[in-house]
Amino acid sequence: MTSSQRLDATFAALADPTRRAILARLARGDASVAELAEPFAMSQPAISKHLKVLEHAGLVSTAQDAQRRPRRLEGARLGEATAWLEEYRQFWERRYRALDDLLDELQGKPSRSRRKRR
Repeated sequence: MTSSQRLDATFAALADPTRRAILARLARGDASVAELAEPFAMSQPAISKHLKVLEHAGLVSTAQDAQRRPRRLEGARLGEATAWLEEYRQFWERRYRALDDLLDELQGKPSRSRRKRR
């Protein structure tokens, strides 16, 4: 899977509120399908479908214990998505800072970025 495909799968998986809630639950520790289904008004097969999407995106993995197959959160793909978002956050932060400086200049004030350096 390419980097672009991984990001697509990650953001598609994160687009659903149930899947985000499953990730929030797994952030507290590994859980079985039955444990994950408990707080939702849906069947275990429905939760399993959500887990397949999360596994395809690399956000969740399945461990093999003797009696159960707990799911666990995998943070690497979230890190990739965070890094991608951070690039755009920084881009827009620079653009807004430049706009602030231009507005200050038009109003005859010292630019905000120069004021912060002092």
